[in-house]
Amino acid sequence: MLNDITLGQYYPARSIIHKLDPRVKIVLVLALVVMLFVVDSLAGYLVTAGFVILMIIMSEVPFIFVLKGLKPILYILVFTSLLNIFLTDGTIVYKLGFLKITYEGLILAATMVARLILLVAATSLLTLTTSPIMLTSAIEKLLSPLKVFRFPAHEIAMMMTIALRFIPTLLEETEKLMKAQSARGTDFMSGGILQKIKAMVPILVPLFINSLKRADELALAMECRCYRGGDNRTSLKTLKITGKDFVAIAVFVIYIAFIILTKTVIK
Repeated sequence: MLNDITLGQYYPARSIIHKLDPRVKIVLVLALVVMLFVVDSLAGYLVTAGFVILMIIMSEVPFIFVLKGLKPILYILVFTSLLNIFLTDGTIVYKLGFLKITYEGLILAATMVARLILLVAATSLLTLTTSPIMLTSAIEKLLSPLKVFRFPAHEIAMMMTIALRFIPTLLEETEKLMKAQSARGTDFMSGGILQKIKAMVPILVPLFINSLKRADELALAMECRCYRGGDNRTSLKTLKITGKDFVAIAVFVIYIAFIILTKTVIK
């Protein structure tokens, strides 16, 4: 399960999506997230799903790799679906005792599942096609207008990128600790909730200590390299918006046009 989390991982490739300016990718992904909450019809969700699938194909990231990132949210999808199905008032489709399934509940559950799946797929695709260094530069550039208000854009961007980059590392270390404890006879699967929580204590304590140790080593390494963030710091690669980025923006505008069409024409 831990290996299925793809958020924060980078999949190297030479696709057109990888070559896009990271600032453009971040803005488009944020716009796509907003559009997910604007869509309110089956046609709109089909158009959005087709758009996300097209981006995955163009990114040359294997579908299996993207689908693996959906496994960790499987329990969330099931839990939210059951809540919406059984706790939403409306036209009763099926009733079993005090439980009742409504038509409105089924529609709301399907909507929430579609939104979560597309949201995770889109955000995962951003990190899979953007290296941590480029992601840091892009976030810093996007936050740079706030420097007028003495906002530490570079420091915030660096902290966000380091936190994102350490997700796969911590997951890998967690799995190693779980295998080590399992070899010593610890059972993480059987028993009730309280017993499972107690079984996780031998994992959380060394994981917390190792996280602090890694943070200290990273800070020491940055100090040894005379790292100084903020003003007067240059980048090895300068971000430039090229023709490919304008094409990507144009494609996204076409997608928005289709969404508007589904809201105004298709009822």
